[in-house]
Amino acid sequence: MDLFDYMREQNQENESPLASRLRPRTLEEVVGQEHIIGRGKLLYRAIKADKLSSVLFYGPPGTGKTTLAKVIAGTTSAEFLQINATSAGKKDMEEVVRKAKDNGGMYGKNTILFVDEIHRFNKGQQDYLLPFVEDGTVILIGATTENPYFEVNSALLSRSIIFELKPLTPENVKELIRRALADRERGMGSYEAVMDGDAVDFLAEISGGDARMALNAVELGVLTTDRDHDGKIHLTREVVSECIQKRVIRYDKSGDNHYDTASAFIKSMRGSDPDAAVYYLARMLYAGEDVKFIARRIMICAAEDVSNADPMALVLATSASQAVERIGMPEAQIILAQAASYVASAPKSNSAVNAIGQAMESVRSERIKTIPPHLQDAHYKNAGKLGHGVGYQYAHDFPKHYVRQQYLPDELVGRKFYIPSENGHEREIRKYFDWIHDDSGGG
Repeated sequence: MDLFDYMREQNQENESPLASRLRPRTLEEVVGQEHIIGRGKLLYRAIKADKLSSVLFYGPPGTGKTTLAKVIAGTTSAEFLQINATSAGKKDMEEVVRKAKDNGGMYGKNTILFVDEIHRFNKGQQDYLLPFVEDGTVILIGATTENPYFEVNSALLSRSIIFELKPLTPENVKELIRRALADRERGMGSYEAVMDGDAVDFLAEISGGDARMALNAVELGVLTTDRDHDGKIHLTREVVSECIQKRVIRYDKSGDNHYDTASAFIKSMRGSDPDAAVYYLARMLYAGEDVKFIARRIMICAAEDVSNADPMALVLATSASQAVERIGMPEAQIILAQAASYVASAPKSNSAVNAIGQAMESVRSERIKTIPPHLQDAHYKNAGKLGHGVGYQYAHDFPKHYVRQQYLPDELVGRKFYIPSENGHEREIRKYFDWIHDDSGGG
Protein backbone atom coordinates (compact mmCIF):
# COMPACT_ATOMS: atom_id res chain seq x y z
CA MET A 1 0.00 0.00 0.00
CA ASP A 2 1.52 3.36 -1.00
CA LEU A 3 1.02 6.69 0.80
CA PHE A 4 -1.93 7.71 -1.38
CA ASP A 5 -3.76 4.42 -0.77
CA TYR A 6 -3.14 4.79 2.96
CA MET A 7 -4.48 8.36 3.05
CA ARG A 8 -7.52 7.37 0.98
CA GLU A 9 -8.33 4.52 3.40
CA GLN A 10 -7.91 6.79 6.42
CA ASN A 11 -10.21 9.42 4.94
CA GLN A 12 -12.89 6.82 4.16
CA GLU A 13 -12.73 5.53 7.72
CA ASN A 14 -12.96 9.01 9.23
CA GLU A 15 -15.94 9.89 7.04
CA SER A 16 -17.87 6.70 7.71
CA PRO A 17 -20.84 6.77 10.12
CA LEU A 18 -20.16 6.57 13.85
CA ALA A 19 -21.75 3.12 14.12
CA SER A 20 -19.32 1.84 11.49
CA ARG A 21 -16.24 3.54 13.02
CA LEU A 22 -17.02 2.11 16.46
CA ARG A 23 -17.47 -1.42 15.18
CA PRO A 24 -15.46 -3.70 17.50
CA ARG A 25 -12.19 -5.05 16.15
CA THR A 26 -11.73 -7.81 18.71
CA LEU A 27 -14.00 -10.12 20.70
CA GLU A 28 -13.09 -8.21 23.86
CA GLU A 29 -14.58 -5.00 22.40
CA VAL A 30 -17.94 -6.61 21.57
CA VAL A 31 -20.77 -5.47 23.83
CA GLY A 32 -23.59 -7.90 24.62
CA GLN A 33 -24.32 -11.39 23.22
CA GLU A 34 -22.55 -13.02 26.17
CA HIS A 35 -24.77 -16.09 25.67
CA ILE A 36 -22.82 -16.97 22.51
CA ILE A 37 -19.46 -15.14 22.79
CA GLY A 38 -18.87 -15.15 26.51
CA ARG A 39 -15.59 -16.69 27.58
CA GLY A 40 -15.78 -20.45 27.27
CA LYS A 41 -18.77 -20.41 24.91
CA LEU A 42 -18.56 -22.42 21.68
CA LEU A 43 -18.37 -19.43 19.30
CA TYR A 44 -15.78 -17.67 21.47
CA ARG A 45 -13.57 -20.78 21.51
CA ALA A 46 -13.99 -21.35 17.77
CA ILE A 47 -13.02 -17.77 16.88
CA LYS A 48 -10.08 -17.72 19.27
CA ALA A 49 -8.81 -21.06 17.95
CA ASP A 50 -9.47 -20.03 14.33
CA LYS A 51 -11.44 -23.25 13.88
CA LEU A 52 -14.74 -21.85 12.72
CA SER A 53 -17.21 -24.01 10.81
CA SER A 54 -20.14 -22.67 8.78
CA VAL A 55 -22.46 -20.55 10.90
CA LEU A 56 -25.63 -18.48 10.53
CA PHE A 57 -26.08 -15.34 12.63
CA TYR A 58 -29.76 -14.59 13.12
CA GLY A 59 -31.18 -11.60 14.95
CA PRO A 60 -32.78 -8.15 14.73
CA PRO A 61 -30.99 -5.18 13.14
CA GLY A 62 -28.22 -3.57 15.15
CA THR A 63 -27.41 -6.56 17.33
CA GLY A 64 -23.96 -7.29 15.94
CA LYS A 65 -24.25 -9.85 13.15
CA THR A 66 -21.95 -7.99 10.77
CA THR A 67 -19.79 -6.95 13.72
CA LEU A 68 -19.08 -10.58 14.61
CA ALA A 69 -18.27 -11.33 10.98
CA LYS A 70 -15.80 -8.40 10.92
CA VAL A 71 -14.22 -9.58 14.17
CA ILE A 72 -13.74 -13.01 12.63
CA ALA A 73 -12.24 -11.35 9.54
CA GLY A 74 -9.72 -9.57 11.74
CA THR A 75 -8.68 -12.65 13.70
CA THR A 76 -8.70 -15.50 11.19
CA SER A 77 -5.79 -16.72 9.11
CA ALA A 78 -8.28 -17.68 6.39
CA GLU A 79 -9.05 -15.35 3.52
CA PHE A 80 -12.21 -13.41 4.25
CA LEU A 81 -14.54 -12.63 1.33
CA GLN A 82 -17.83 -10.78 1.58
CA ILE A 83 -20.89 -10.45 -0.66
CA ASN A 84 -24.34 -8.98 -0.09
CA ALA A 85 -27.23 -11.21 -1.09
CA THR A 86 -29.28 -8.25 -2.32
CA SER A 87 -26.78 -7.38 -5.07
CA ALA A 88 -24.64 -10.47 -5.67
CA GLY A 89 -25.19 -12.28 -8.95
CA LYS A 90 -24.02 -15.62 -10.30
CA LYS A 91 -20.72 -14.16 -11.56
CA ASP A 92 -19.93 -12.83 -8.07
CA MET A 93 -20.52 -16.26 -6.57
CA GLU A 94 -18.47 -18.00 -9.26
CA GLU A 95 -15.59 -15.58 -8.59
CA VAL A 96 -15.76 -16.33 -4.85
CA VAL A 97 -15.64 -20.07 -5.50
CA ARG A 98 -12.72 -19.65 -7.93
CA LYS A 99 -10.72 -17.68 -5.36
CA ALA A 100 -11.57 -20.22 -2.65
CA LYS A 101 -10.37 -23.11 -4.81
CA ASP A 102 -7.14 -21.24 -5.59
CA ASN A 103 -6.61 -20.51 -1.88
CA GLY A 104 -7.06 -24.14 -0.98
CA GLY A 105 -5.22 -25.73 -3.90
CA MET A 106 -2.30 -23.32 -4.28
CA TYR A 107 -1.75 -22.01 -0.77
CA GLY A 108 -3.46 -24.52 1.53
CA LYS A 109 -5.52 -21.66 2.93
CA ASN A 110 -9.18 -21.70 4.01
CA THR A 111 -11.71 -19.19 2.69
CA ILE A 112 -14.49 -17.68 4.79
CA LEU A 113 -17.43 -16.29 2.80
CA PHE A 114 -19.62 -13.79 4.62
CA VAL A 115 -23.07 -13.45 3.01
CA ASP A 116 -24.98 -10.51 4.45
CA GLU A 117 -28.79 -10.76 4.28
CA ILE A 118 -28.55 -14.38 3.20
CA HIS A 119 -32.35 -14.69 3.36
CA ARG A 120 -32.39 -12.63 0.15
CA PHE A 121 -30.73 -15.47 -1.76
CA ASN A 122 -33.24 -17.42 -3.81
CA LYS A 123 -33.31 -21.22 -3.79
CA GLY A 124 -31.10 -21.47 -6.86
CA GLN A 125 -28.39 -19.28 -5.30
CA GLN A 126 -28.49 -21.25 -2.06
CA ASP A 127 -28.31 -24.53 -3.97
CA TYR A 128 -25.29 -23.26 -5.90
CA LEU A 129 -23.37 -22.62 -2.67
CA LEU A 130 -24.33 -25.91 -1.03
CA PRO A 131 -21.71 -28.30 -2.56
CA PHE A 132 -18.90 -25.82 -1.86
CA VAL A 133 -20.00 -25.47 1.76
CA GLU A 134 -20.36 -29.24 2.00
CA ASP A 135 -16.87 -30.04 0.70
CA GLY A 136 -15.21 -27.24 2.67
CA THR A 137 -14.26 -25.08 -0.31
CA VAL A 138 -15.81 -22.18 1.63
CA ILE A 139 -16.70 -21.71 5.28
CA LEU A 140 -20.01 -19.88 5.22
CA ILE A 141 -21.01 -17.10 7.56
CA GLY A 142 -24.57 -16.00 6.85
CA ALA A 143 -26.31 -13.06 8.50
CA THR A 144 -30.07 -12.65 8.48
CA THR A 145 -32.77 -10.71 10.27
CA GLU A 146 -35.26 -13.42 9.32
CA ASN A 147 -35.77 -16.76 11.00
CA PRO A 148 -33.40 -19.05 9.04
CA TYR A 149 -35.76 -21.99 9.52
CA PHE A 150 -38.19 -20.08 7.29
CA GLU A 151 -35.77 -18.51 4.81
CA VAL A 152 -32.73 -20.79 4.40
CA ASN A 153 -33.02 -24.18 2.75
CA SER A 154 -32.76 -27.23 4.97
CA ALA A 155 -29.59 -28.55 3.32
CA LEU A 156 -27.63 -25.40 4.20
CA LEU A 157 -29.18 -25.34 7.68
CA SER A 158 -28.04 -28.89 8.37
CA ARG A 159 -24.44 -27.94 7.55
CA SER A 160 -24.39 -24.79 9.68
CA ILE A 161 -24.53 -23.89 13.35
CA ILE A 162 -27.21 -21.28 14.06
CA PHE A 163 -26.48 -18.56 16.60
CA GLU A 164 -29.37 -16.30 17.58
CA LEU A 165 -28.37 -12.79 18.56
CA LYS A 166 -30.58 -11.02 21.07
CA PRO A 167 -31.47 -7.31 21.19
CA LEU A 168 -28.92 -5.45 23.29
CA THR A 169 -30.00 -4.63 26.82
CA PRO A 170 -30.40 -0.96 27.85
CA GLU A 171 -27.17 -1.31 29.85
CA ASN A 172 -25.37 -2.58 26.73
CA VAL A 173 -26.60 0.42 24.75
CA LYS A 174 -25.61 2.84 27.53
CA GLU A 175 -22.08 1.43 27.45
CA LEU A 176 -21.89 2.01 23.70
CA ILE A 177 -23.23 5.57 24.05
CA ARG A 178 -20.60 6.39 26.67
CA ARG A 179 -17.90 4.81 24.52
CA ALA A 180 -19.02 6.84 21.50
CA LEU A 181 -18.90 10.12 23.43
CA ALA A 182 -15.51 9.42 25.02
CA ASP A 183 -13.54 7.79 22.18
CA ARG A 184 -11.35 10.45 20.53
CA GLU A 185 -9.94 8.13 17.87
CA ARG A 186 -13.08 6.51 16.44
CA GLY A 187 -15.90 8.19 18.34
CA MET A 188 -17.09 11.73 19.02
CA GLY A 189 -14.67 12.45 21.89
CA SER A 190 -12.95 15.36 20.16
CA TYR A 191 -16.27 17.26 20.03
CA GLU A 192 -16.39 17.59 23.86
CA ALA A 193 -20.01 16.50 23.97
CA VAL A 194 -21.85 15.48 27.13
CA MET A 195 -25.22 13.75 27.40
CA ASP A 196 -27.57 14.17 30.34
CA GLY A 197 -28.26 11.05 32.38
CA ASP A 198 -31.96 11.01 31.57
CA ALA A 199 -31.09 11.42 27.88
CA VAL A 200 -28.82 8.37 28.05
CA ASP A 201 -31.56 6.38 29.76
CA PHE A 202 -34.15 7.50 27.22
CA LEU A 203 -31.97 6.69 24.21
CA ALA A 204 -30.99 3.29 25.63
CA GLU A 205 -34.64 2.40 26.13
CA ILE A 206 -36.13 3.89 22.98
CA SER A 207 -33.57 2.28 20.65
CA GLY A 208 -35.07 -1.13 21.43
CA GLY A 209 -31.72 -2.92 21.64
CA ASP A 210 -30.55 -1.60 18.25
CA ALA A 211 -27.01 -0.25 18.72
CA ARG A 212 -26.91 1.31 15.25
CA MET A 213 -30.05 3.33 15.92
CA ALA A 214 -28.67 4.67 19.20
CA LEU A 215 -25.27 5.58 17.76
CA ASN A 216 -26.83 7.29 14.75
CA ALA A 217 -28.84 9.46 17.15
CA VAL A 218 -25.69 10.29 19.14
CA GLU A 219 -23.83 11.29 15.99
CA LEU A 220 -26.70 13.39 14.66
CA GLY A 221 -27.11 15.11 18.02
CA VAL A 222 -23.42 15.99 18.31
CA LEU A 223 -23.15 17.27 14.73
CA THR A 224 -26.30 19.42 14.81
CA THR A 225 -26.24 20.90 18.33
CA ASP A 226 -24.58 24.25 19.04
CA ARG A 227 -22.01 24.56 21.79
CA ASP A 228 -23.14 25.92 25.12
CA HIS A 229 -21.58 28.86 26.96
CA ASP A 230 -19.00 26.51 28.51
CA GLY A 231 -17.83 25.46 25.05
CA LYS A 232 -19.34 21.97 25.26
CA ILE A 233 -22.16 20.33 23.35
CA HIS A 234 -24.97 19.41 25.75
CA LEU A 235 -27.24 16.61 24.59
CA THR A 236 -30.53 16.71 26.47
CA ARG A 237 -33.42 14.30 26.34
CA GLU A 238 -35.24 16.71 24.04
CA VAL A 239 -32.31 16.78 21.63
CA VAL A 240 -31.90 13.01 21.41
CA SER A 241 -35.66 12.47 21.07
CA GLU A 242 -35.61 14.75 18.03
CA CYS A 243 -32.66 12.82 16.62
CA ILE A 244 -34.29 9.42 16.96
CA GLN A 245 -37.73 10.75 15.92
CA LYS A 246 -39.79 7.64 16.49
CA ARG A 247 -39.48 4.28 18.09
CA VAL A 248 -39.15 1.67 15.34
CA ILE A 249 -40.99 -1.59 15.84
CA ARG A 250 -39.16 -4.61 14.45
CA TYR A 251 -41.89 -6.28 12.48
CA ASP A 252 -41.92 -7.99 9.11
CA LYS A 253 -45.29 -9.14 7.82
CA SER A 254 -43.71 -12.24 6.29
CA GLY A 255 -41.15 -12.99 8.97
CA ASP A 256 -41.18 -14.48 12.42
CA ASN A 257 -41.73 -11.14 14.20
CA HIS A 258 -45.11 -11.20 12.49
CA TYR A 259 -45.83 -14.74 13.67
CA ASP A 260 -44.47 -14.15 17.18
CA THR A 261 -46.59 -11.05 17.73
CA ALA A 262 -49.71 -12.64 16.29
CA SER A 263 -49.10 -15.69 18.49
CA ALA A 264 -48.74 -13.55 21.60
CA PHE A 265 -51.93 -11.68 20.65
CA ILE A 266 -53.96 -14.87 20.29
CA LYS A 267 -52.54 -16.46 23.44
CA SER A 268 -53.31 -13.33 25.44
CA MET A 269 -56.95 -13.42 24.35
CA ARG A 270 -57.10 -17.14 25.10
CA GLY A 271 -55.47 -16.50 28.48
CA SER A 272 -58.13 -13.90 29.44
CA ASP A 273 -55.65 -11.00 29.59
CA PRO A 274 -57.29 -8.06 27.78
CA ASP A 275 -54.40 -5.73 28.66
CA ALA A 276 -51.84 -7.93 26.92
CA ALA A 277 -54.21 -8.54 24.01
CA VAL A 278 -54.67 -4.81 23.40
CA TYR A 279 -50.92 -4.23 23.76
CA TYR A 280 -50.04 -6.79 21.07
CA LEU A 281 -52.88 -5.43 18.95
CA ALA A 282 -51.26 -1.99 19.22
CA ARG A 283 -47.87 -3.41 18.18
CA MET A 284 -49.37 -4.96 15.07
CA LEU A 285 -51.30 -1.82 14.17
CA TYR A 286 -48.30 0.42 14.79
CA ALA A 287 -46.21 -1.73 12.46
CA GLY A 288 -48.84 -1.53 9.72
CA GLU A 289 -50.32 -5.01 9.96
CA ASP A 290 -53.33 -5.71 7.73
CA VAL A 291 -56.48 -5.08 9.79
CA LYS A 292 -58.23 -7.91 7.95
CA PHE A 293 -55.58 -10.34 9.17
CA ILE A 294 -56.08 -9.15 12.77
CA ALA A 295 -59.87 -9.42 12.46
CA ARG A 296 -59.55 -13.00 11.20
CA ARG A 297 -57.40 -13.91 14.20
CA ILE A 298 -60.04 -12.51 16.57
CA MET A 299 -62.83 -14.47 14.85
CA ILE A 300 -60.85 -17.70 15.05
CA CYS A 301 -60.10 -17.13 18.73
CA ALA A 302 -63.76 -16.40 19.41
CA ALA A 303 -64.75 -19.77 17.92
CA GLU A 304 -61.80 -21.81 19.14
CA ASP A 305 -61.28 -20.49 22.65
CA VAL A 306 -64.59 -18.91 23.69
CA SER A 307 -67.03 -20.93 21.67
CA ASN A 308 -70.39 -21.61 23.33
CA ALA A 309 -69.24 -20.29 26.69
CA ASP A 310 -70.24 -16.95 25.15
CA PRO A 311 -71.81 -17.33 21.71
CA MET A 312 -71.87 -13.54 21.31
CA ALA A 313 -68.07 -13.49 21.04
CA LEU A 314 -68.12 -14.85 17.50
CA VAL A 315 -71.05 -12.58 16.57
CA LEU A 316 -69.17 -9.51 17.79
CA ALA A 317 -65.89 -10.61 16.21
CA THR A 318 -67.61 -11.18 12.86
CA SER A 319 -69.33 -7.80 13.05
CA ALA A 320 -66.00 -6.19 13.89
CA SER A 321 -64.40 -7.83 10.87
CA GLN A 322 -67.06 -6.39 8.59
CA ALA A 323 -66.86 -2.97 10.26
CA VAL A 324 -63.08 -2.54 9.94
CA GLU A 325 -63.25 -3.27 6.22
CA ARG A 326 -65.91 -0.61 5.76
CA ILE A 327 -64.34 2.01 8.01
CA GLY A 328 -60.58 1.55 7.70
CA MET A 329 -57.84 3.05 9.82
CA PRO A 330 -57.40 4.88 12.10
CA GLU A 331 -60.93 4.35 13.49
CA ALA A 332 -60.74 0.61 12.82
CA GLN A 333 -58.31 0.28 15.73
CA ILE A 334 -61.14 1.14 18.14
CA ILE A 335 -63.34 -1.61 16.69
CA LEU A 336 -60.52 -4.14 16.85
CA ALA A 337 -59.74 -3.14 20.43
CA GLN A 338 -63.39 -3.66 21.40
CA ALA A 339 -63.50 -7.09 19.77
CA ALA A 340 -60.13 -8.22 21.16
CA SER A 341 -60.91 -7.05 24.70
CA TYR A 342 -64.37 -8.69 24.56
CA VAL A 343 -62.94 -12.04 23.44
CA ALA A 344 -60.18 -11.80 26.05
CA SER A 345 -62.71 -11.03 28.79
CA ALA A 346 -65.25 -13.68 27.80
CA PRO A 347 -65.55 -17.04 29.60
CA LYS A 348 -63.50 -19.68 27.82
CA SER A 349 -64.26 -23.10 26.41
CA ASN A 350 -62.48 -25.26 23.85
CA SER A 351 -65.31 -27.81 23.77
CA ALA A 352 -66.20 -27.11 20.14
CA VAL A 353 -62.63 -27.38 18.86
CA ASN A 354 -62.16 -30.58 20.86
CA ALA A 355 -65.40 -31.95 19.46
CA ILE A 356 -64.51 -31.37 15.82
CA GLY A 357 -60.95 -32.55 16.41
CA GLN A 358 -62.07 -35.87 17.84
CA ALA A 359 -64.77 -36.29 15.22
CA MET A 360 -62.29 -35.61 12.40
CA GLU A 361 -59.89 -38.13 13.91
CA SER A 362 -62.68 -40.70 14.08
CA VAL A 363 -63.54 -40.13 10.43
CA ARG A 364 -59.88 -40.21 9.41
CA SER A 365 -58.77 -43.30 11.31
CA GLU A 366 -61.86 -45.48 11.67
CA ARG A 367 -63.92 -47.29 9.06
CA ILE A 368 -66.76 -45.07 7.86
CA LYS A 369 -69.86 -46.07 9.77
CA THR A 370 -73.31 -46.59 8.28
CA ILE A 371 -75.85 -43.86 8.94
CA PRO A 372 -78.85 -45.31 10.80
CA PRO A 373 -81.64 -46.03 8.25
CA HIS A 374 -84.25 -43.88 10.01
CA LEU A 375 -81.96 -40.82 9.52
CA GLN A 376 -81.34 -41.40 5.83
CA ASP A 377 -82.98 -39.26 3.19
CA ALA A 378 -86.58 -40.22 2.44
CA HIS A 379 -87.45 -37.42 0.03
CA TYR A 380 -87.70 -39.54 -3.07
CA LYS A 381 -90.07 -42.19 -4.40
CA ASN A 382 -89.73 -45.71 -3.02
CA ALA A 383 -87.26 -44.65 -0.32
CA GLY A 384 -89.42 -46.52 2.16
CA LYS A 385 -88.87 -49.79 0.32
CA LEU A 386 -85.18 -49.45 1.26
CA GLY A 387 -86.08 -48.65 4.84
CA HIS A 388 -84.80 -45.09 4.50
CA GLY A 389 -86.51 -42.72 6.92
CA VAL A 390 -88.67 -45.48 8.36
CA GLY A 391 -89.15 -45.08 12.10
CA TYR A 392 -87.81 -41.52 12.30
CA GLN A 393 -89.43 -39.54 15.12
CA TYR A 394 -89.92 -35.79 14.65
CA ALA A 395 -88.59 -34.11 17.81
CA HIS A 396 -91.09 -31.24 17.76
CA ASP A 397 -93.97 -33.66 18.15
CA PHE A 398 -92.86 -34.52 21.67
CA PRO A 399 -92.77 -32.74 25.05
CA LYS A 400 -89.70 -30.50 25.47
CA HIS A 401 -89.27 -30.84 21.67
CA TYR A 402 -87.05 -33.83 22.36
CA VAL A 403 -87.34 -37.56 21.83
CA ARG A 404 -84.85 -40.29 22.57
CA GLN A 405 -83.65 -41.97 19.40
CA GLN A 406 -80.35 -43.06 17.91
CA TYR A 407 -78.43 -40.52 15.84
CA LEU A 408 -74.86 -41.86 15.79
CA PRO A 409 -74.01 -44.96 13.72
CA ASP A 410 -74.36 -48.27 15.59
CA GLU A 411 -70.62 -48.58 16.18
CA LEU A 412 -70.40 -45.13 17.77
CA VAL A 413 -73.41 -45.22 20.08
CA GLY A 414 -72.42 -43.67 23.39
CA ARG A 415 -69.37 -41.83 21.96
CA LYS A 416 -69.06 -38.26 23.25
CA PHE A 417 -67.53 -35.63 21.01
CA TYR A 418 -68.99 -32.37 22.36
CA ILE A 419 -68.67 -32.04 26.12
CA PRO A 420 -69.79 -28.60 27.35
CA SER A 421 -67.58 -26.97 29.96
CA GLU A 422 -68.76 -25.46 33.22
CA ASN A 423 -68.02 -21.94 31.96
CA GLY A 424 -70.41 -19.22 30.90
CA HIS A 425 -73.31 -20.18 28.67
CA GLU A 426 -72.12 -23.78 28.49
CA ARG A 427 -73.37 -24.20 32.06
CA GLU A 428 -76.81 -23.49 30.65
CA ILE A 429 -76.24 -26.03 27.87
CA ARG A 430 -75.41 -28.65 30.49
CA LYS A 431 -78.57 -27.77 32.41
CA TYR A 432 -80.58 -28.04 29.20
CA PHE A 433 -79.24 -31.52 28.51
CA ASP A 434 -80.00 -32.56 32.08
CA TRP A 435 -83.55 -31.24 31.67
CA ILE A 436 -84.40 -32.92 28.35
CA HIS A 437 -82.82 -36.19 29.49
CA ASP A 438 -84.85 -36.24 32.71
CA ASP A 439 -87.04 -39.32 32.46
CA SER A 440 -89.85 -37.57 34.33
CA GLY A 441 -90.71 -35.77 31.10
CA GLY A 442 -89.99 -35.83 27.40
CA GLY A 443 -90.12 -38.71 24.96
